[in-house]
Amino acid sequence: MSDCQGLGDCDDTRMQRIYEYLDGALTREDIAEIKDHLDGCPECFEQYDLECVIRVMVKRSCTEAAPENLKNSILDRIHASNPVEA
Repeated sequence: MSDCQGLGDCDDTRMQRIYEYLDGALTREDIAEIKDHLDGCPECFEQYDLECVIRVMVKRSCTEAAPENLKNSILDRIHASNPVEA
């Protein structure tokens, strides 16, 4: 059972540990500790769930190709700001 009574009692260090949990950067013991905490702290679980949604959306956005006209517009601006000397 968690000793946390809600996000007000959770500090930034706890949230950092949750981010590390999501990144797969914890030991087996630390994973068990964070899972136990998330099971007993609805506020941290809500933050964890929100972070999961954000990560899925970012991942999905990174797989989408930019429209061709956007690519051309960016390239035009790059070429305009850095003209090649002949």
